Amino acid sequence: MNHTVAYPNHTKSRLDQILHPNYPLCKDDVIWILEFIKKKVAEEDPGLQGLAQPRLMKNFRYFAEVAMMLLHKRSGFDQEASRLKMWLQEAAYGLQEDR
Repeated sequence: MNHTVAYPNHTKSRLDQILHPNYPLCKDDVIWILEFIKKKVAEEDPGLQGLAQPRLMKNFRYFAEVAMMLLHKRSGFDQEASRLKMWLQEAAYGLQEDR
């Protein structure tokens, strides 16, 4: 499958940038990726349709973890950036290019 067709280049670039280990996360980035995932679920993206139910449950768990962290945080994400990025990667599983 050619993943470059699945995403516009700017969306893929933004997703890759946010998930890069050295990229400093901000609240807008976290909101952007949650909106991206929500949109892909609403569109019934083929990348998600092929996933088994346990994997989809894992995606949802991490989506919810990120959303709850966002609701309860008042400051930046720098102290928990690596954990947050891992959660974002898990939540977006099936929507990312193969790494």
